[in-house]
Amino acid sequence: MQNRCAWANASPLECLYHDQEWGCPVHDDQVLFEFLLLEGMQAGLSWRTVLQKRDNYRQALANFDPVELVNLTEVQQAELLCNAGLIRNRAKIAAIPINARAFLQVQAEQGSFANYLWGFVNGQAIQNQWQSLSEVPAYTPLSDKISKDLKKRGFKFVGTTICYAYMQAIGLVNDHLVDCFRYTEVQSMR
Repeated sequence: MQNRCAWANASPLECLYHDQEWGCPVHDDQVLFEFLLLEGMQAGLSWRTVLQKRDNYRQALANFDPVELVNLTEVQQAELLCNAGLIRNRAKIAAIPINARAFLQVQAEQGSFANYLWGFVNGQAIQNQWQSLSEVPAYTPLSDKISKDLKKRGFKFVGTTICYAYMQAIGLVNDHLVDCFRYTEVQSMR
């Protein structure tokens, strides 16, 4: 049996996510936008809840296409609030077109959202060397910096804790525990 980060053993869905996605460096803007929205949706809830609803979000949110979502009307937002397959939080739903607009603005300024994000780490993922889950921080000075910059640009649901979870998910930091089989695999990815 392979050793993995303990949180991944909570459910088969979390195990699959851990083993195939979590911490892998992401440079695709569409995927970066997907994770940005999903991390915001997770605020106050478990990540498992979000993972269980992920396919529903893909279907309801035009596969996380910011060009489509920037024009999300109030009527469409009201429809999303009635969709039992989603997290029905008015503020989180209202943040979708706001974040899409800010995302597209960053793309226009930086060439891509990936250029913007990876610029915070000079294009190289931070390789942490945590021995136990208790060592992994909820936020860092870098997540503070990214959070402040995103907020300044108009993004919503991008507090420092959400930003750190986002950084972990998209591989800006490698927070797999050193004894996890994914640690060295992710470490070798660019």
